[in-house]
Amino acid sequence: MSKVIVAHAVSVDGCITGRDPGAGRGLGDATMLFDWYFNGDTPSQVFDGFKLSEPSARVFDALAARVGAVVAGRNTYEDSDHFGGGSPHPKARLVVLSHRTAPEMSERQTLITTGIKDAITAAREAAGGGDVGLMGGGVTTEALKAGLVDEVILHQIPILLGGGRPFFQSLPEHVHLRLLEAVPAQGVTHLHYEVVR
Repeated sequence: MSKVIVAHAVSVDGCITGRDPGAGRGLGDATMLFDWYFNGDTPSQVFDGFKLSEPSARVFDALAARVGAVVAGRNTYEDSDHFGGGSPHPKARLVVLSHRTAPEMSERQTLITTGIKDAITAAREAAGGGDVGLMGGGVTTEALKAGLVDEVILHQIPILLGGGRPFFQSLPEHVHLRLLEAVPAQGVTHLHYEVVR
């Protein structure tokens, strides 16, 4: 069965955006969280235009190649200007989890309003045997609460933002992780964990 993974750029103090994120403003004042996509000379084999350091390219492309579908929350969808009618991944379909309707949906996007389990089920069907990637703190938290996450990958940026949206929201209990790999790279440290059940 495909795995459910979450991989996100995050500050040392745990934020995935800066202050004042939103539609047309993206990450707010934290655009540096994605500088590592462009700070090297190794082109990504999955994402056109990304030129990463060699260690980052190895980690990033190995993870990105696994993903067949992505589940994103409504805030992420809105802040990213609806991904231009596509997906945050060049080949993966997008499932948007929201309690509100979203009339802007394209043929590459699916809206699920009935909860995280249904969203991940729909994403697994769309993934064609690939893994399901999660985007956004709310979606990740709900999937962790439901026991549906297999791996957590933090692309940790060496900055304390001091504000912004936290990656992880309140959880009802501890979630134990086992470190699989730690890869230091230019402007980022890649921390790959599996969820211990």
